[in-house]
Amino acid sequence: MSVTTKSRLTPRQRLSRGLAYTAVGPVDVTRGLVGLGVDSAQAGAANLRRRYREGRLAQDLQAAQETIAQELAAAQDVVSGLPEALQKARRSQRRSKRPWVIAGVAALVLGGGAVAFSVIRRSSRPEPSPRPPSVDVQQRP
Repeated sequence: MSVTTKSRLTPRQRLSRGLAYTAVGPVDVTRGLVGLGVDSAQAGAANLRRRYREGRLAQDLQAAQETIAQELAAAQDVVSGLPEALQKARRSQRRSKRPWVIAGVAALVLGGGAVAFSVIRRSSRPEPSPRPPSVDVQQRP
């Protein structure tokens, strides 16, 4: 008893076989050309989807860059006013300037970290799945 496996031909193989054989040639040539057309249409659609996603990614990155630029401008305003605030504090209390400088640098580092965290968090959110959830979402009493 022999087992025969029927392997499916790719459109390219079907076209070449159709050109080689004359009896089944027109059918294979037609099926091969249609298959190549479908494959190229699928590849084009995949390319368009990829370009669309890259375009959305570029827009998201541009928005993130604008947000960072605004935050840096605000931080620069704070830093430019920092020397005046330090001098006023020095005049009111004759303490060492070192704690104020450390506090200012710490505030800048914390502010920059918060901005970076929010930008990274926004850009790394996964898109919601189009599939329904696989488990029951509602709680049972």
